[in-house]
Amino acid sequence: MRHHESLPPTPRHPLRLAAAAALLCLGLAGCGDGGGPAQAQAGPSGGAATTPASPSAAPTKAAPSPSKSPAKAPTKSPSKEPAAPGGPLSGKTVVIDPGHNPRNHLHTAAINRQVDIGTGHKECDTTGTATNGGYAEAEFTLDVAHRLRDLLRAQGARVLLTYDGDREFGPCVDERARIGNEAHADAVVSVHADGSAVGNRGFHVILPALVRGGGADTSEIVEPSRDLGTRIAGLFVRSTGSSPSNYIGGKTGLDVRGDLGGLNLSTVPKVFIECGNMRDPKDAALLTSPGWRQKAAQGIADGISSYLKG
Repeated sequence: MRHHESLPPTPRHPLRLAAAAALLCLGLAGCGDGGGPAQAQAGPSGGAATTPASPSAAPTKAAPSPSKSPAKAPTKSPSKEPAAPGGPLSGKTVVIDPGHNPRNHLHTAAINRQVDIGTGHKECDTTGTATNGGYAEAEFTLDVAHRLRDLLRAQGARVLLTYDGDREFGPCVDERARIGNEAHADAVVSVHADGSAVGNRGFHVILPALVRGGGADTSEIVEPSRDLGTRIAGLFVRSTGSSPSNYIGGKTGLDVRGDLGGLNLSTVPKVFIECGNMRDPKDAALLTSPGWRQKAAQGIADGISSYLKG
């Protein structure tokens, strides 16, 4: 299903997507696996859901239950540790944004608070989805973020997380973007897992659309973000063996959106990755496997490294 900031996806450029599909073929034995028309109602996750979706139903996520009282999102600095000395990524800064927060469901009034995303207002954050067995998206994203951080630091990069289990909820989507901007990051990746219908499988990378309005102007980051996202998509296939989404992006593994505050408000190259569909049993078996999560982190790290090395 679509991310908590849901509007119809922007049109995709056929020539650019064809080039992206060619890169994805580098990691695939064949390029026709699991095809199907893209569905406008699937994408990054929103409210947590624990009831399996019907294969014929439009992807949905449950709305969070009311909390006792609203709270203001705590503000803390992103996690900071010195980069490993030397390495091919020495001098580069990468921000990893683990989607959602495991404690968001305890603060639903706070995360439902509207924030400015440049072209309108959306929720501060959402609870995220979960597998039918109860493995939360927010647990998945933080685990993959830790693995990804270790891989990038081993190459000498300076790596920051937008949060690292050090706050009760959030950060809000506007703050997540601001952290990457203020770090002058060379690349930012927001890690997610989807919550779509059973039978919808595979990963997709979300790229920023050209957006100008309010406080949003993505004109400087659209092309470098596409380069970053295309490289991540191709190398994610190679590392994990997963196929591009059969329900988003027309088998390219890429989707372009102009309704996500985390992308709209970014002034540095940034993409989201939906690593799989938590509500599909086959994808869920992968997402809950520590070995597969290591492969997912490796694929993302390889894509970031390829982008930063040019």
